[in-house]
Amino acid sequence: MYTIAAYYRFFALADPAALREELLATFTGSDLLGTTLLAPEGINGTMAASAATIDRLLALLHERTGLTREEVKFSTSEHPPFRRLKFKHKREIITFRNTSIDPSRPGQYVDPAHWNQLLADPEVLLLDTRNTYETEIGTFTGAVAPPLATFSDFATYVRENLDPAKHRKVAMFCTGGIRCEKASAFMLQEGFPEVYHLKGGILKYLEEVPTDQSQWQGECYIFDERVSVDHKDFPTPPPNK
Repeated sequence: MYTIAAYYRFFALADPAALREELLATFTGSDLLGTTLLAPEGINGTMAASAATIDRLLALLHERTGLTREEVKFSTSEHPPFRRLKFKHKREIITFRNTSIDPSRPGQYVDPAHWNQLLADPEVLLLDTRNTYETEIGTFTGAVAPPLATFSDFATYVRENLDPAKHRKVAMFCTGGIRCEKASAFMLQEGFPEVYHLKGGILKYLEEVPTDQSQWQGECYIFDERVSVDHKDFPTPPPNK
């Protein structure tokens, strides 16, 4: 059984190349598979291995980047979801072309436990910030799915279709939280007064919210050999969740 850990963290990473080399030296030859991106704005990855190896990885990342287990989305698979191990040094961990964004100033996080309550507010515009091929197989009830070929199209959609004076409360979500977090920072820069985003994304929601309370419809597209997941692919949440 593979433990799969999906994570990201925006922070000022002084030497991405050095951290990449340390991760390669530590985990090359282990059972760790998947990809982690490292850039001056932070880290972003989805990795799979035995539970013990994932614990080693997260302990190192916590020490070097401050990433906590509470920020990680966990799932499991009986088969290896990735074929190789890759640590990549990039300019950005999530690309938003032709627009300068400060990801250290995002909108307000909303925990999965409080997400349904936010969606019940009739004044909230709910935006799916994923690409069209992702939204076609599943999304939240009542969500607007802009016709996005790439994440960078989101800025154009907002500028051409939304108005800060009219859309005063906007909530956004994506697979793991990274795209909607950066998009929320963009919308605040554009003058939208109240911007919210789902902390941990759809994956954390599927992990923590029981099926009988879920507002999720369909499946969630993911970027590995599993192709998609839904509530059944996550451990049953404790009763207080």
